[in-house]
Order: sequence, then structure tokens, then C-alpha cells
Amino acid sequence: MSITLEEADRALTAAIAKANEQGTKMNIAVVDAGGRLVAFKRMNGAIWAGVYGSQGKAVTSAAFGRDSGVMQERAGAPIIQGIMMAEGGHMIPSQGAVPILRNGVVIGAIGCGGGTGQEDEDCARAGAAAV
Repeated sequence: MSITLEEADRALTAAIAKANEQGTKMNIAVVDAGGRLVAFKRMNGAIWAGVYGSQGKAVTSAAFGRDSGVMQERAGAPIIQGIMMAEGGHMIPSQGAVPILRNGVVIGAIGCGGGTGQEDEDCARAGAAAV
């Protein structure tokens, strides 16, 4: 079970609406349960580095089924370091992504980058709620 393109598009639209509401320019990535990119949008004026940050946060959230900010606190643990290295270095355990669940099962995640960690997370939560 994984997120559909239609669901990913709904998440992107809701996250963009939240970014506009808070006056931020976001990069927004939606990944499937395996951490692979399903959909992406970069708002006009969003910083280019956020392209990588939003995807890395989303991969982290999908992999662990938790908010990426929670994983930031645990990133130094040897087991987490090992998982991140084995995965290929795509994870970014930093605030700004949340898992997307269906019936309690992770079907994907949405990650945002371009604002503060809290602004990124607020946009991600808005996106996840739309699914």
C-alpha cells in the first residue's frame, strides 16, 4: 500500500496553501512508503537548497514512520547512524517532514524546506492532513 499520485498532489496543494498563509516559499516533496519521490513542487522564490532538504526529510520520515524532527534528536545513536549509512545517505533527520498514514500504516511522507524548521513542519502537517 502506497500513496497515489492524486493523494500526493492533494498534499502538495495543501502545503502550498499553508506556505502562502504564513508567507514562506517552500520546496515540497512527497515520497512513497519506500522513500522514493512521487511528487515535488518548488514555489517561486524558494531557496534551491531546500530541494534536497525537503526530500531528505521526507525520506527520513517515511523510513522511521515518525516526524523527521523526532529523528533529529536520535540521529547520533549508532543504530540510526548505521541505518542512514546503509540507506545511502539520502536521509536528513531535521524538522520539517511528517509521515502520511492510511489506516495506521505509513503510505508515504511529506517534507518541506525553505522556512524555519517549525514553518516547514507546519506546511508538511497541512499537506499530510489533506490526504
